[in-house]
Amino acid sequence: MRHQKSINHLGRTSTHRKAMLSNMASSLIMHKRISTTIAKAKALRGYVEPLITRAKIDSTHSRRVVFSYLQDKEAVTELFREVTVKVADRPGGYLRILKTGFRLGDNADMCIVELVDYNENLLTVKDTTAKKAVRRRKPAAKKTADTVEAPVTEKAPKAKAVAKTKVADEVAVAEEVVEKPVEDEATDTETEEK
Repeated sequence: MRHQKSINHLGRTSTHRKAMLSNMASSLIMHKRISTTIAKAKALRGYVEPLITRAKIDSTHSRRVVFSYLQDKEAVTELFREVTVKVADRPGGYLRILKTGFRLGDNADMCIVELVDYNENLLTVKDTTAKKAVRRRKPAAKKTADTVEAPVTEKAPKAKAVAKTKVADEVAVAEEVVEKPVEDEATDTETEEK
């Protein structure tokens, strides 16, 4: 029975599994993105995220602890100099796992594991979607006779068509009423000047 056995052995001995995870973690830190199976990616997430949290405190002790897991000086230097600067304000969740499909040879579930703050494509996609979300409505205050007198389809009831023509007539009358006082004022000023 499998009671409380939380570790995935990945079909390897413990030394082989530790060496594989150390190598994958170093590659992930150096390249910021690797392609692997989903099972290995989930095991890698539990291996790398505590190391990144440990690397936020730049001390000799934390460097030695991280080096004992990674066994690569360049990866440790990259982690403490570059990666921790980008993830300094992030409380966790440093990795993203993106499923890519199935491998041709054995049909294994494949994915891409990447550091969240290094994916420039997703950061730009967020910016463009934010710009598209703003929409404006067309002003509905002004209605002209052209827009009101839409052709009557067979599906529309005749009462609605009659109401539309009445509204169009009222709009036309209102436009004439608005224009007439302006002309009368102009004639009044001309008569006063004479």
